[in-house]
Amino acid sequence: MISTMKSKEMRTKKEFGIGKKFGAFWKKEFGNGGWLAYVALTLAGIVNAFGITWFLFPANLMDGGLSGTSVLLDKVTPDVLSMSIFLLILNFPFYLFAWKKMGGSFVIRSLYVIVVYSVFSFLIQNYISPESVTVSPIASMNGVNDMLLCCLFGGLISGIGSGLTIRSGGAMDGIEVMAIAFAKYLGLTVGTFVMIYNIGLYLIAALIFHNWEISLYSIIAYFVGLKTIDFIVEGLDKAKSATIITTKSDEMAQELCQAMGRGVTVMDGTGFYSGQPRKILLCVVNRFQIGRLKNIVTKVDQSAFVTITDVSDTLGTSLKLSRVRLTRKVKPSGKHQPAPVPTVVEEAEIEQTDEVVAIEPQEQVARQTPQDPPQE
Repeated sequence: MISTMKSKEMRTKKEFGIGKKFGAFWKKEFGNGGWLAYVALTLAGIVNAFGITWFLFPANLMDGGLSGTSVLLDKVTPDVLSMSIFLLILNFPFYLFAWKKMGGSFVIRSLYVIVVYSVFSFLIQNYISPESVTVSPIASMNGVNDMLLCCLFGGLISGIGSGLTIRSGGAMDGIEVMAIAFAKYLGLTVGTFVMIYNIGLYLIAALIFHNWEISLYSIIAYFVGLKTIDFIVEGLDKAKSATIITTKSDEMAQELCQAMGRGVTVMDGTGFYSGQPRKILLCVVNRFQIGRLKNIVTKVDQSAFVTITDVSDTLGTSLKLSRVRLTRKVKPSGKHQPAPVPTVVEEAEIEQTDEVVAIEPQEQVARQTPQDPPQE
């Protein structure tokens, strides 16, 4: 009797703990505007379904990863096994396997968008436009598919769907999860594993259909999709990091701040061959400001060395300056001296942006509290 009561009590506590965790997860996923991510995921699944079923599938073209594998299996198996079923069968095990490694939120969102993608693919092929199984309702003429239009627009539209999924915190295809699981055992990187998988998929499709054009057009569709994903995820305002090595650091930094409204980080460096001290300036700008930055560097110091690299991601607060006046006390001397502290920074506007703008350490005096005075 006592043991029965204890077991019931333990079971009740366990159920309460599970319910509490589920409630916290639900609040995290859908609270504070989190539900908007699921709206975007729903749209992404619908868009991807139309891209595949209206363009790639009718022309026997393969998408990359497990989505392309589902298309191929649909073509070579009985009608009862459709692409929609294979999408679920192939993707679900890999995402469930990756629950601990990638987190519950990522897995739930990925599985949700795959279900939407699968359901709408089924509805399109069976109810909305059944003719799309063999003939594209848009990219065809007199019942003949235009292979070029099918591969271009199929890759474009499916890329939009995949890009929206990534921006919403999920993934449309489980191929990368598969790569993470198996690549290390094969001594390959994730990118190499995905590339080898897709090449094998396209070769098998060419052998099955006895048509090498299918593989070539599928490769075109795949790369169009990749570029579209990059555009959707990164956008036009892609960040660039400029590293400038110059002997005129004060003038260069002030010109960049005043002309472009960007903060600059100044670091010390020494030339290995010459042994001369140099200043290294770091500034993060968007792609449209690169030409202007080059003009400023050339105008201030034609002997400056500049490298410009892509920034894959940024996080943080950007200090955008509407007007900057830096007053520096610079003594004329041939010897190398550290840059003095600026005494005035006027009209600084703090804005949350998608870019990180590096702030020169000396400029942080404007953001210090009275209890923490700047060092002289």
